[in-house]
Amino acid sequence: MKSGNRKGRPNYPVEFKRRLAAAACEAGVSVSKLSMANGVNANMVFKWRREYRAGLFDDMPAARTTLLPVVLADTSLKVAPAPAAATSSAVEIIFANAVVRVHADVDAALLRTIFQSLRA
Repeated sequence: MKSGNRKGRPNYPVEFKRRLAAAACEAGVSVSKLSMANGVNANMVFKWRREYRAGLFDDMPAARTTLLPVVLADTSLKVAPAPAAATSSAVEIIFANAVVRVHADVDAALLRTIFQSLRA
């Protein structure tokens, strides 16, 4: 990979940064090995990965987010409101740009579907 013509620090093309950032987001990828294989400092790849997850490379057509359709399989399910005096426990999970709040009475299959859609 040939860097830009700026003196001092290299100026890498946006497509190169986006490609490495996307590769660094894949499961089981070692950022250190990825950066060494491409002749880039690992700290730069971590920075690019943060920017990629924050959507800063979205100006490129290949990086645009695609929304998935939501289909309810069983519309007969009714959720009763929790009693006012009862306290419910909840867990908040922050993943990239999504926040998922899981309450104690959540269905395991629904939770699995939510996490699978976050990984996509």
